Amino acid sequence: MCRLYGFLATESTRLECSLVEAHNALQVQSDRDSRGLRNADGWGIAHWEGLRPAIIKSIDPAFADRRFSEAATRVSSDAVIAHIRAATVGGVAERNTHPFTYGPWSFAHNGTIAGIEHVATHLDLGRFGPPDGETDSELAFLWILNRMANYGLDAETPAENLDSLVDLVADAVLDLVGITIRSGATEPPKLNFLLSDGRHMVASRWGHTLFWTFRRGITDCAVCGTSHCPAADETYRAVVIASEPITDDEDWTELPEGSVLGVAPNAHTIERDLVATASR
Repeated sequence: MCRLYGFLATESTRLECSLVEAHNALQVQSDRDSRGLRNADGWGIAHWEGLRPAIIKSIDPAFADRRFSEAATRVSSDAVIAHIRAATVGGVAERNTHPFTYGPWSFAHNGTIAGIEHVATHLDLGRFGPPDGETDSELAFLWILNRMANYGLDAETPAENLDSLVDLVADAVLDLVGITIRSGATEPPKLNFLLSDGRHMVASRWGHTLFWTFRRGITDCAVCGTSHCPAADETYRAVVIASEPITDDEDWTELPEGSVLGVAPNAHTIERDLVATASR
């Protein structure tokens, strides 16, 4: 069922401890996560270099792939989405490995859309289809891209404000739940999404755990004892989002089930209750 990692900061930051060295780093979770499950069907890391994300992917297990450690050591960015996969829909192949990217956007998904063969008939991909792979996750991403214009967003450029992006993801989750129910699926969808344009990041929790923590100021990493951001000063801010806490020395907040978290370029956060949104 996969594990997610998202990072957005005010300065470019090295992330090898979160991805490799921490006691519950993403690489550790690929071998065994907090549920006792293995996520061994590939991995991907998207990090922004200017206006476009650079993507590194592999179909090998992150815990057994030295390329994961090497990539994590090289990455220094102010925005990152990383994913380790446990395949449910679509075989183990690079085209099915998250994150998926288009223009400035990158997307990863933890969960499954039950009955996707029926749900897919209700998803208008517009000019963004057909998908390259066979996953429900890529379908959801292309469908979201096609809906951006309805929210004043452009799939070719970063968002101008966070509110529109939060609205987009919140409505997408609720609409997918409705479509899945109406399609006669026997199980509810699990829709933990991460979406970023390199300046903003939005995460949804629907069906799986999701946590986040806030970092501020000049601090040395508790794992390695050094600064991961040499340019950091007292104005430095960062938000880390993960399927489960990465470190044991930080205060991690569990995002409530049925909610969306948005992160702005200055690391300011907003939270949206999807149940309240649906009842409006």
